[in-house]
Amino acid sequence: MKNRVVITGMGVVHSLGLSLDSFWDSICNGRNGISLITKFDTSDLDAKVAAEIKGFEPTDFIDKKEVRRMDAFTQYAMAAAKMAFEMSGLDMEKEDGYRAGAIVASGIGGIATLEEQHSILMTKGTGRISPFFITSMIPNMAAARIAIEYGLKGFNECVVTACASGNNAIGDAYKVIQRGDADIVVTGGAESAITPLSFAGFCANKALSTNPDPSTACRPFDRDRDGFIMGEGAGILILEEYEHAMRRGAVILGEIVGYGCTCDAYHITAPDPTGEGGIRSMQFAIRDAGIRPEDIDYINAHGTSTPINDPCETKVIKNVFGEHAYKLAVSSTKSMTGHLLGAAGAIEAIITVMALRDGIIPPTINLANPDPECDLDYVPNEARKADIRYALSNALGFGGHNAAIVFRKFAD
Repeated sequence: MKNRVVITGMGVVHSLGLSLDSFWDSICNGRNGISLITKFDTSDLDAKVAAEIKGFEPTDFIDKKEVRRMDAFTQYAMAAAKMAFEMSGLDMEKEDGYRAGAIVASGIGGIATLEEQHSILMTKGTGRISPFFITSMIPNMAAARIAIEYGLKGFNECVVTACASGNNAIGDAYKVIQRGDADIVVTGGAESAITPLSFAGFCANKALSTNPDPSTACRPFDRDRDGFIMGEGAGILILEEYEHAMRRGAVILGEIVGYGCTCDAYHITAPDPTGEGGIRSMQFAIRDAGIRPEDIDYINAHGTSTPINDPCETKVIKNVFGEHAYKLAVSSTKSMTGHLLGAAGAIEAIITVMALRDGIIPPTINLANPDPECDLDYVPNEARKADIRYALSNALGFGGHNAAIVFRKFAD
């Protein structure tokens, strides 16, 4: 017998909101979280915009001394975790820490810390390097810090599978609980890669949009799209075994019922043009959920606003769903949030759970001139009310990583 896995808490740190409520309100109202970059001078870069967090005060969530020992991606994760725990009502002093874990993704980790410390090395020498350099930079620190804060002594991992990382982390956490190895797993992703080196790298491989207008730069499935927009932040979910959550009277937000992951084994950046890896990941997730493709009502697409991804993902959806592809709703919330790399799947999972809970399908904004190759219902520009029971969230990453999760509207 496989255990049921439910979601009892969620927290978000993003440019669209520093709480779940404010973030979800922004998503429902189609607000754009993208702006001109202020963190560094972009005059010598082709890309000028990002979904940059402003107004975040880490000491609202973390001890001041510890803040100085963390990269921003870990600060975001800690803040989102605190919100998720508060929402869940969990008191870890009353729980078995050996039955609780943390699986939190980051695609890049502490790159800002790496850049800062390298500059110190070049200008001031080895003796001025921070003793907290390594422990601020390494990507596992979000999971480790959350575990230390809440006494989570069970499964603890950091998933690094590029832009599929967040979905893989959530999927792995789901499987740990489903098979009975934990009662509680804190999961999701965190990223803070809006830095000069990161942008220079993505500009060099021509992945980022060069549109300087924040209001139109991210336009998934539109014929005028020209690349992705980077975002930053964290999304944290608390997963629990269903009976454990019910015994303590938890409010259940949604349920995870299926997970699939594959690799294209094709190219370091480009997806297999046949889409077979993405097809299999969605098919595996649907099969794992024990449902038919026709049961899916909504897909939160990977939808990066890149020339290659959007038509390829559209083709994949058509292959998996056949005629039903034209009956379900598909949206790319990256049009509002930007692309959070290793945290993208985490915030998109949260959006998907809220869509199921509240019966609101979020829009794809900036969809003015649809690409003829992208001919599905992308919920253009305005959210839509709908009673949805099953939803799927897609994530695809450099290296050919594919991960899909099926969520169900919670019902006893």
